[in-house]
Amino acid sequence: MCNVLVLYYSQTGQLTEILNNMMTPLINDETITVTFQPITPEKAYDFPWKKEEFFEVFPETFLQIPKPNQALPATIKKKKYDLIILGYTVWYLTPSIPFNSFLKSEEGRQLIANTPVITVNASRNMWILAQEKVKKLLADAQAKLVGNIAFVDRNINHISVITIVHWMLRGKKNKYLGVFPKPGVSDKDIDEASKFGEIIKDYVKKGDYEGMQEDIVASDGVRVKPFLIRSDQGGNRIFKKWASIIYKAGEKSPPKRKVLLAIFRRYLVVAIWLIMPIVFILFLITYLPMYRYIKKNIKYYQSIRLR
Repeated sequence: MCNVLVLYYSQTGQLTEILNNMMTPLINDETITVTFQPITPEKAYDFPWKKEEFFEVFPETFLQIPKPNQALPATIKKKKYDLIILGYTVWYLTPSIPFNSFLKSEEGRQLIANTPVITVNASRNMWILAQEKVKKLLADAQAKLVGNIAFVDRNINHISVITIVHWMLRGKKNKYLGVFPKPGVSDKDIDEASKFGEIIKDYVKKGDYEGMQEDIVASDGVRVKPFLIRSDQGGNRIFKKWASIIYKAGEKSPPKRKVLLAIFRRYLVVAIWLIMPIVFILFLITYLPMYRYIKKNIKYYQSIRLR
């Protein structure tokens, strides 16, 4: 009998739906026991977000400052698992606070140590460097990363910005103004998540995960867009400066933190609608000279290796 644990934090419920569908083939196999366990922060993050609260979490999210989660049930902590599925979402190019806090906790580190782990993320589109941060935390905890699957919004970048804001601040996963596509991961990708469960099932029963990530990639489980690599890298550099300044200022003066967050909010609008199009043009100009490097990067980010 194989024991599989699915640990996740889902604020909107989208990731929960993805994981439920993905794990169906394993649930239906009598030789596999699947346990679902949500990560629950001590202080809940409401959904939909209020605008102020959405920006308030930025510094601590990006700087990966942990916040308390509720303890896992004793039955979860005592059991040894053949595989752990870790589901997370991306906030500000970084794993969400509850998920990051779990990986940094002693409880989380003990649970995943020396255990095969598959990461599953659901995000708008820029998940690549968030996954690198997860890889490092897993390595610190001595977990064995054996696979990664990325579920993303496949709409073009600026369309997805509009639709995700509509969803996050209004709580409605519908067609904004009746014209824009639905936000988040498409219904088709969510419905077809079970195909990855079929892949995982075969490998968990063998107890050997060699070659599994290649099968996941071949099934379109890790689509990497080269322009978004560039955007993610640039965004991380800028966010690091903003987050550090706001967090340090807030330690001394909460009112100053509020002022800086308001400025950051306006900067974000400029960055998305003015700076990113310029970066995209520069990316197109340098695409051919950088082609080999770009292809090498795509192959790396589709893998489970850590540089």
